[in-house]
Amino acid sequence: MAMDTQLHWPLEASRGDYADSNSWNQAGSNICLDFHGDPVQAKLVVFSDGNHHMALQACCRYFLQQHPEVEDIFYATTPPRVILDSVLKGGVMLGNLRLNLRPDIFISPKNILDKLVEEQQLDSHKAFARSRDNVLLVKKGNPKAIQGVADLLRADVRLTISNPVTEAASYNVYKQTLMTVADEQGLDKTSLANLIARDAAKTVFGESIHHREVPQAIYQGLADVAVVYYHLALRYTRIFPDSFDLVDIQTKKPVTTDYHIGLMNNAGQWGQPFLEFMLSDTAINIYKEHGLQKL
Repeated sequence: MAMDTQLHWPLEASRGDYADSNSWNQAGSNICLDFHGDPVQAKLVVFSDGNHHMALQACCRYFLQQHPEVEDIFYATTPPRVILDSVLKGGVMLGNLRLNLRPDIFISPKNILDKLVEEQQLDSHKAFARSRDNVLLVKKGNPKAIQGVADLLRADVRLTISNPVTEAASYNVYKQTLMTVADEQGLDKTSLANLIARDAAKTVFGESIHHREVPQAIYQGLADVAVVYYHLALRYTRIFPDSFDLVDIQTKKPVTTDYHIGLMNNAGQWGQPFLEFMLSDTAINIYKEHGLQKL
């Protein structure tokens, strides 16, 4: 009997009834988790960075319930580089499938939307939500008894973290977090920096989608601990309660990320209403329920 080594992610489409649709995939080689919905039927397209995908999913579902005439919301939740290139270069390949969609709404950190302003793809953008602190994600029951950042330096502990090249935004947040904690707790900063250097011997780096790869590496036994956003760890412990626990990093100076939103030029009829919704108290409260905070 084959051992199940893959996490089984829940449906994250805006329409819950897609759970009854014909499904065909193999988790180890042929699956697409960060493009959601029907690109043909959807009357609203949203491109977003992926770290807060759980909150965006809940907002998309809420908006669709309030406006069923939208039919579906097609939304992407990849690292910023992927969706930015998709806009600037005219599409993205998903294996052998080419997807060429123009978003109505774009969500990402400030520097990504600044680039779109420079390229005259949108006129302006606004911050609407912020991450909280970062935490350690461990296997359920914490078998290595990892209590904090100091334990990452133990010889028997393997760390997994986002890729410093393909996901520089999250990697730099996590690196800054480790360096901040090292200062506060008097830890060896050089050793911590070496631990997450690109050629680190016992660190498992993601390839390009750390919000999927990090929990998979721990679940599969390739790593013992990860540094992740609190809202990501909260998501994992909610949907995989038998697989993961989180450990507080205990820093006095949390390193956070602000998320900006902008209306693309020539957006469809539902772009502006969705933008207004995402700036509303309702949407912000949804984000708070998923572990993020209001600015």
